[in-house]
Amino acid sequence: MSDKDYLKDISEIKNLMNKSSRFISLSGLSGILAGVYALIGAALTYYLVTEYSYGTLMLDGWIFRRVLFILFMVAFSSVVTGVFLTTRKAKQNGEKIWDTSSKRLLLNFLLPLVAGGIYTLIILYHGKYGQTGGLMLIFYGLALVNASKYSIGDIKYLGYTEIVLGLIAALFPGYGFYLWVIGFGVMHIIYGTIMHFKYDTK
Repeated sequence: MSDKDYLKDISEIKNLMNKSSRFISLSGLSGILAGVYALIGAALTYYLVTEYSYGTLMLDGWIFRRVLFILFMVAFSSVVTGVFLTTRKAKQNGEKIWDTSSKRLLLNFLLPLVAGGIYTLIILYHGKYGQTGGLMLIFYGLALVNASKYSIGDIKYLGYTEIVLGLIAALFPGYGFYLWVIGFGVMHIIYGTIMHFKYDTK
């Protein structure tokens, strides 16, 4: 065998090992839709806050409860859409949706995300509303970076972007809402579009 044949065999073995240890069927379209859901949720929240609460949120007020419900629906819709589209893509690629790589992906994604969610609720309980946007961005970014080891490596770049936006939001809490819109809305759409044309259309 020539050196080229050896290099080709090594490259194929490397690709097989990479596929076996990473869950690569994440859907770019789900990222786009998650961004759209976030923009819709942000628009509804902005309308409620500006029209009915004079730009402020009270922890025990009905506006606050509706804002939390909107956030929950954005997250729920994103998860359901992501699971559906990812499952469909995995079947098309002949991959198992629930194997060792997907379990590792989910565990590494949820650990920082759940911890961040609980911490954000504690901050909300103490009435520090201005910090929540930055905290959500930072912990979500950490979750993406942590999960990228077991999935498409490109998601770490979205994670880095979310972390940077979160730190800026922490520095300028008055702009937390707008940075949240950029991070969860605009950046998801940009990332999802890139991933769709890079992976989904092949």
